[in-house]
Amino acid sequence: MIIGENQTRLTKTEIAKKLGRSRGSFYYKKILPAKDLLLKESIKKVMSEHPAYGHKRIAMELKLNRKRILRVMKKFDLKPYRRRGRRPNKKDDQNKIPSIYPNIIKHFCPIRPNVVWVADFTYIDFQGMFIYLATIEDRFTRQVVGYNIASRHTEELVCGAFENALMNVGKAPLYHHDDQGSEYDSNKYLGLLKREKVKISMSKKASPWENPHKESYYSGFKLDLGSTDQFETLGELINAIYQTIYYYNNKRIHTKLKMSPQKFAEQYYLKNKLTCG
Repeated sequence: MIIGENQTRLTKTEIAKKLGRSRGSFYYKKILPAKDLLLKESIKKVMSEHPAYGHKRIAMELKLNRKRILRVMKKFDLKPYRRRGRRPNKKDDQNKIPSIYPNIIKHFCPIRPNVVWVADFTYIDFQGMFIYLATIEDRFTRQVVGYNIASRHTEELVCGAFENALMNVGKAPLYHHDDQGSEYDSNKYLGLLKREKVKISMSKKASPWENPHKESYYSGFKLDLGSTDQFETLGELINAIYQTIYYYNNKRIHTKLKMSPQKFAEQYYLKNKLTCG
């Protein structure tokens, strides 16, 4: 519609009415980019503190709609850190006889802490060698309750993580679940579990989906740790590993819990008037 110079100037409301549009639509395109720019800065601030956060966790952190967060991240090409790396060639378990222990927690959902601990270890590629990290996670609170670091994936690695968990928590769980790797199926490790009268559960051989909590944890852990190229010495890397575990327990939002594992545990204990450990 063209308005001549001699015609009466129409208000935006009148123009909108003639065009069959809302008056607000004349401002929408101006307002939206401004809001997107402000949100972009908020997202970048969150990502500077939490480099591996995707749009879901950022939405939780900012308490905004995740679809809106995703749209703005795509618009400004804001992407979380994603890792790349090589894998160690682990031959120990290729000819291993399957364990006699079945997966007894497959359909089990704990309703309080210290009922089920899940265990696994991962590798960290650093300057041409591998460092191994073993952790114990409480399946209810999702807290890492024990961990150990070593240069080899031996029974000492996993035993150290279990002993560390016992020291931190003060008692053993009712159930312990792992992926039946040779380290976890060793006489020494099984002896520890039996000593503490823990019921033993194991995934089927070559079935990582039966221990999804640990698979998910290590995926996020390596994103939070970032590239190991940033560390000059092994000491720096080990210190960063400790800091990343602390960050996961105390600051990182767990998507299922909608808060950090530590905060979730504290709320549980407060609600039930219990003390940690």
